[in-house]
Amino acid sequence: MPSSMAAQDNSFLTVLKESFVGTNRDFTKGAILPALIILAIPMILEMSMEALFAIVDTFFVAKLGAESVAVVGLTESILALIYAVGIGLSIGATATVARRVGEKDLNGAARTATHAVYLGLLVSVVMGTAGVIFAPSILGLLRAEPDVIALGTPFMRIMLGSNAVIVFLFLLNGIFRGAGDAAIAFRVLLIANGLNIFFCPMFIFGIGPFPELGVTGAAVATVCGRGAGVVYAAWALFGRENGRLHVNREHWKFDPKLLTSLVRLSSTAVLQFLIATASWSGLVTILAGFGTIALAGYQIGLRVILFVLLPAVGLANAAATLVGQNLGAGQPDRAERSVWLAGVINAVLLGLAGLFFVIWPDLVIGVFTSDPEVAAVGRDCLRIVGYGYAFYGLGMVMETSFNGAGDTWTPTYLNFLIFWVFEIPLAYVLAYRFGWGPQGVFWAITLAFSLLAVSAALLFRRGKWKTKMV
Repeated sequence: MPSSMAAQDNSFLTVLKESFVGTNRDFTKGAILPALIILAIPMILEMSMEALFAIVDTFFVAKLGAESVAVVGLTESILALIYAVGIGLSIGATATVARRVGEKDLNGAARTATHAVYLGLLVSVVMGTAGVIFAPSILGLLRAEPDVIALGTPFMRIMLGSNAVIVFLFLLNGIFRGAGDAAIAFRVLLIANGLNIFFCPMFIFGIGPFPELGVTGAAVATVCGRGAGVVYAAWALFGRENGRLHVNREHWKFDPKLLTSLVRLSSTAVLQFLIATASWSGLVTILAGFGTIALAGYQIGLRVILFVLLPAVGLANAAATLVGQNLGAGQPDRAERSVWLAGVINAVLLGLAGLFFVIWPDLVIGVFTSDPEVAAVGRDCLRIVGYGYAFYGLGMVMETSFNGAGDTWTPTYLNFLIFWVFEIPLAYVLAYRFGWGPQGVFWAITLAFSLLAVSAALLFRRGKWKTKMV
């Protein structure tokens, strides 16, 4: 770890080193931009690693045909709900840990970490059991064709049944982020992705001693990679003494009041992300009416979109950590300045990415498919959604910062009104009533992104989040 003297050095090389190695820096003091960079770089890389799971799976599975791509896409639309649960649980942990760290109550932060684990275990067992039992029915509800259901049932059962590796990857990394140990969270995803990239072609195509499992092999590879990441994260948090949090045996003592507080905060965050991610499932259902080609093209486009969005989530998470720690230190104005700075940076970066998608979508889509019909849908998806990227960059930071302050209800209301009351009905009307087809769905996404940004920024300026207790 850098020394306390080095932690006050804001030179480029020092800030860059601290972002990768770790830091003892107090994020409630000093210049905001270096603190934001130190947190954001590993969080951006972490989110890029998270997005890489789906990108790698889609890259290799696409070589098996449109039906296999549809299997991955349909399963991912349900896994998005599990991601929502994992992210929601991590939000409760991040906000509470960050607030305790800002208050300099490290024992309280460690107790939060152990009780977050209790909550994650309970939730993942319930979801895994339901996923294994109902996988074929879920594919049917998503209007998958019979051959896709037959092909996709084993894949979905493995992915849903092993959801604990997803939940704990988000949850444990959320604890690290709240504590300011963003560099550890990045290393967790680096290990998980490295193994996934290695195992994916091995299990899909049966290379060397590995069995040829086809699309099911992608599920096996992903579970192996994520599982290894969880093991490393657990060791880093509970098995060593050189991080910001030191979890000891006494911190595992069950505290009903603390668990109840985490359940209350996390359940709202879970609802918030379920509302948002379930809306993607709603859009998939609308697109499924146009056939497997449209669905496959959309899934490829969506993978690329999420690959770019998740790094932006990393910057938003950095702002959320600064919000939680600075509110805990009694510095709400510093917390607000951190958010606006992160919001402007995010809007610029995503705006540039969106411009690239508008001008050169073929350069991206061509990497994943040579089917001209599938490519045409994917190209439309990238170009149209790219128009709203800058808006979403700002709105993403605003929404995440509410969560960092422990105000999980405001973004929950926003998500429901924008995604369910506005986006999904608009997508259906544009696609079917106006005859725009898949393009109507893509335009609905772009307009929803823009409305979310404006609404979140206006609510953030009101400042009620500054008084939220956690």
